[in-house]
Amino acid sequence: MLSYGVYFLKLRVIDMSRGLSLIVFFLSVISGFSTVHAENRINELETDSIQLISTTPVPGLGTDVRKIPGNVQSVDNETLSEQNSMNAAEFIERNLNSVSVTHAQNNPFMPDLMYRGQMASPLLGNPNGLAVFMDGTKMNEPFGDTLKWDFIPQNAISKISIIPGSNAVYGLNALGGVLSLTTKSGFQNPGSTFSSYGGSWSRQNYEFSYGMSKDNKDFFFAGTLFDEDGFRDSSDSNVKQLFFKFGQETELMDYDISLTWADSLLNGTQALPVSFLGNREQAYTYPDTNENELAFLNMTWRRFTEKNNLLSGVAYYREYENENMNSNVNDDFIGTSGLSNTTGLGGARCYEEDELDLDGDGDIDAADETLFEDAGGDDAECPGANEGSTTKTTSYGASLQWTGLFSRHVLNIGSALDIGQSNFSNEEESAVFSSGALRTTTSTGEGFENEVQADADNQYFGLYVSDMYDVTNQISVLSSLRWNQAKINIADGSGANPALNGKHTFERFNPAVGVNYNPKPGYTTFVQYSEGMRAPTPIELTCADPDAPCKLPNAFLADPPLDMIVAKTIEWGARGYGRNYVWNFAIYNTTLEDDIQFINAAGSTIGNAGFFDNVGETQRQGFEVGMGWELGDFGFRADYSYLDATFESTFDINSPNNSSHRTVNGLEVITVNPGNKMPNIPEQTLKARFEYTAFGTWKTGITANYFSDVYARGDENNQDRNGTIDGYTVVNLDSTYKASKSIEIFLKITNLFDENFESFGILGENFFRNTGQFEAATRASEKFVGVGAPIGAFIGIKYNFGS
Repeated sequence: MLSYGVYFLKLRVIDMSRGLSLIVFFLSVISGFSTVHAENRINELETDSIQLISTTPVPGLGTDVRKIPGNVQSVDNETLSEQNSMNAAEFIERNLNSVSVTHAQNNPFMPDLMYRGQMASPLLGNPNGLAVFMDGTKMNEPFGDTLKWDFIPQNAISKISIIPGSNAVYGLNALGGVLSLTTKSGFQNPGSTFSSYGGSWSRQNYEFSYGMSKDNKDFFFAGTLFDEDGFRDSSDSNVKQLFFKFGQETELMDYDISLTWADSLLNGTQALPVSFLGNREQAYTYPDTNENELAFLNMTWRRFTEKNNLLSGVAYYREYENENMNSNVNDDFIGTSGLSNTTGLGGARCYEEDELDLDGDGDIDAADETLFEDAGGDDAECPGANEGSTTKTTSYGASLQWTGLFSRHVLNIGSALDIGQSNFSNEEESAVFSSGALRTTTSTGEGFENEVQADADNQYFGLYVSDMYDVTNQISVLSSLRWNQAKINIADGSGANPALNGKHTFERFNPAVGVNYNPKPGYTTFVQYSEGMRAPTPIELTCADPDAPCKLPNAFLADPPLDMIVAKTIEWGARGYGRNYVWNFAIYNTTLEDDIQFINAAGSTIGNAGFFDNVGETQRQGFEVGMGWELGDFGFRADYSYLDATFESTFDINSPNNSSHRTVNGLEVITVNPGNKMPNIPEQTLKARFEYTAFGTWKTGITANYFSDVYARGDENNQDRNGTIDGYTVVNLDSTYKASKSIEIFLKITNLFDENFESFGILGENFFRNTGQFEAATRASEKFVGVGAPIGAFIGIKYNFGS
């Protein structure tokens, strides 16, 4: 574990002055409190007998779940610990309703997680409509609203909650819901824990934590070291995480200061053509590498005033850096217009204009040079390219909230300011593919050429008010209103792309209201209406010109305006509980106005070049039902969801690999009509978990997840002859034996029945169809899929001391 200290000391020096200034400011606000430890009045309100859920982004008093008008899901630390999941995304996928995951990169820390059809993704360019908060601070990165799962220290998480609806109070991105994470403290989690496990794909995982408290102060520390080769070639991962938290509480106040540090190297292998599924481990091309680094300082505090009101706040400072390297096929190799079909050239080398008899007359002359230049050739044409990018973001902000406690009201008035400053650079070099079937790009030696240098400033400001009003002892009304202002300024840092420069402002009032009726203690019914918004991200704004398409996730050329997305949700449902059972049910409809989609550019056959555009209205509607019960040593939980995610406007998009495309003005387009299903969103999910505890010391759980068919990206009109990506069921087993008071031995088997499945699809063009080597002349349209991991077995041990 000394390596953690070494890595931490090697971390580059970061200017934390603004973050520390925010912390000092808030500490000055809560001056004058007693240092004598007393029973904390805030903790009195947060009893274990009532499940409390935060209904505002700033951690306050929490609200009794029976008064929240939505199908809230919440999981505590004990349940998280029992399954020994690899990361938070894996646990959420397997256990929470209306959640699905796609693995386009086939890296366990880079999944696209969707809740009710809204996404939280680590990949630039994906439409992120799920807001994620940790201890009151938004974890979506400002530049592209991305979420880095490798930045969430799972063994430091005390509680996971999903709050549904277009959650107005939580600000931007909460189009379909909010994922709220709360971290552990030394008061709640005393003692030491160390766990280690390993198994398939050379996976090694080490986690440790230590919590303690003395008088009115507490401290918590956690760390993770994860390393594996991955189940596919060249898909290894290395993740290091550290989490520190210090807190202090008195009779009237408490505050916590935390520091999260993460450093990871994640390799992906891209989607695989279906003709390659005979060897599911191979990569399509390589490399596809992400290096991520985070330093995140956060403070939360709460203080009662003399008039029995509560002041609470959050202040944070983040430094984030991503270095990305992608191997790409050059789908313009020796140009377009069918020239590649006549050359029969392989990908072992680059070709210059004076080497090719493109007109087939037996001579290499000026006519061939003209054809070469018309086809897009420069001095030389190479079959591949390495795309590199660097994103550096500094973000900081603060939120302040006043809570008034009245006889029948709990009134919250708050404000939030979030500032992000990002620098993005992109560079490209020509490359060829290695011999054999490895398909690794090798540089031609000419070096990288900078294509884009963009600077983006985000300023998000919000004012909100929410009120929980108990009309009677059985009826409560939760209402809120938030005004959001988003300012996004983009500047060309190179001087070569002045079209990048632009200033954008988006403003809107977003309301929400919900009613709960509790006729008896074990039964609640509710209805709610809510509105939310998402401003276009800098990456979308800088890649929104159809005449200047960009290569995802790297190159931007122009900055035309886009409209903000407005979400409107209505939900009705009910929930209840008895002595040994719980149940819930909900029906919902979320409509997105001016939704933003990535549109393939003309001539792009592999789906990585295009632009973002508003495509009109989309809709996500469905229902979900869940139930669970315990009977002695047995426990069971089942959750089913139906989701109809559709386009609701008519528009044309370029999709040359869709078999139903037609040619319009030289473009190979399809028409998307109202009612067409949105890609990669399963219509049905079913999750079941069975648990049995033998002899009081040996607990075994079996989890089964079913996901129905999905359409591939590029098949937005649902008419491609290749059809859908098949649905699948995956069964996982976990078993823990408590050998003593301090020692647990656990076993995990993932994909118990070794199911071959795919969770993601995209229509593309395969340039390696015959020998596995690049052949432009034999390229053809094909469906690409993200393959699922085969059976994996892992065994580990966990030590608990003094907890």
